[in-house]
Amino acid sequence: MTDDSPTSRSRLRAVLPDLAPWRASADFRRLWLAGLISSFGSFLTFVALPVQIKELTGSAAAVGAIGAVELVPLIVFGLYGGALADALDKRKLIVWTEAGQAVLSAALLVNALLPSPAVWPLYVVAALSSALVSVQRPALDSLWPRIVAHEHLPAAGSLNALRWQVGGVAGPALAGVVVAYAGAGWAYGADLLTFVVSVLLTLGIAASPASHEAAKPSLKAIAEGARYAWSRKELLGTYVIDIAAMLFAMPLAVLPFLADELNAPWSLGLMYAAVPAGAMLVSLTSGWTSRVHRHGRAVVLSAALWGVAIAAAGVSGDVWLVLLFLTVGGAADMVSGIFRGVMWNQTIPDELRGRLAGIELLSYSVGPQLGQTYVGGVAAWRGVRTSIWSGGLLCVGAVGLLALCLPKLMTYDARTNEHAVRLREQRAAAAAAAPAAASAPAEG
Repeated sequence: MTDDSPTSRSRLRAVLPDLAPWRASADFRRLWLAGLISSFGSFLTFVALPVQIKELTGSAAAVGAIGAVELVPLIVFGLYGGALADALDKRKLIVWTEAGQAVLSAALLVNALLPSPAVWPLYVVAALSSALVSVQRPALDSLWPRIVAHEHLPAAGSLNALRWQVGGVAGPALAGVVVAYAGAGWAYGADLLTFVVSVLLTLGIAASPASHEAAKPSLKAIAEGARYAWSRKELLGTYVIDIAAMLFAMPLAVLPFLADELNAPWSLGLMYAAVPAGAMLVSLTSGWTSRVHRHGRAVVLSAALWGVAIAAAGVSGDVWLVLLFLTVGGAADMVSGIFRGVMWNQTIPDELRGRLAGIELLSYSVGPQLGQTYVGGVAAWRGVRTSIWSGGLLCVGAVGLLALCLPKLMTYDARTNEHAVRLREQRAAAAAAAPAAASAPAEG
């Protein structure tokens, strides 16, 4: 007999994702669907590109060079993309960069269909794609607070994370089959189609022009954003804690070697899927996140738990325990990501949001890039398992030290923080003024 009482339904709603942003905002629904579709295709290319380079060159160094060619555009265009997001129409930036990604997918498809595909276009596309993503993400991240009510931002963060996780689990799983049995060209073709659909959906959202206070894109404007970030120690804490966690405890580069050491090469795909699967579990049960107010403390504790889980995965000699700990780590990282995003979206002024989103992009992208180099170097020096568990312990130590050095992060409370209160009041005043302006009689 099932329990269908009001109390039971209330408990279920408290756990399941909060769909308020989806119900309240048509633009949110369009962007969410566009992101889900394009991320699925992007993960197809994410797998197909290194596989094709491996097949063409037979060199592990050539495959690893993808990260190197992506890093510089990520840094340069991430900062400048943030300035562009503040100065230009955000919707136009998103549409044009998405269209640019479609062109790059078409280039990969054409190259793959040649009798003898060339290697150099793969690196060029990887670098250009990194630049486009770096321009788009600040515009996208700074657009959410404009189309979602202030009180719905935690729920929107969870739903946005869920769309990436669906792509992160399903995309690579399908890509492995597609590339193995049909070839990389099919993966690139599917990616091209997803970008076309995404562009059509994004064209339907409302224009989002720059605010009147926005600065023109320049080095001075970028420096202004950096100064603001430095002045907000609680924000600074979210950036540096994420960088530390990813720098020391990002084991993806050595997972193929770990699977071999555990005599379980069959488990490699499961290892790659475990982290996004853990993150997805959090997103699917994220209703509780809207009731948390001490976001800084949640960021610190979840980042430390990520390090503990990765250390445990490195120590364990059983493949199923490794998968369990990687899943726990993915869940902890998702919790940290949700509350970092909420702090950013609920406290950063609209005229600075793009530039701060550019800094945010660097914090969660550069860390993993450098982390792959770090864990690979330690693995070559001291062994694979040591590189994983020692990195996890270093992550815990670094997070603890940073929390001690940045007390404002630990004491942050969304109910009382001056920046959160000010932005909440501004948005409430704007919402109250909108109906009055609409009902005012026209002059003439």
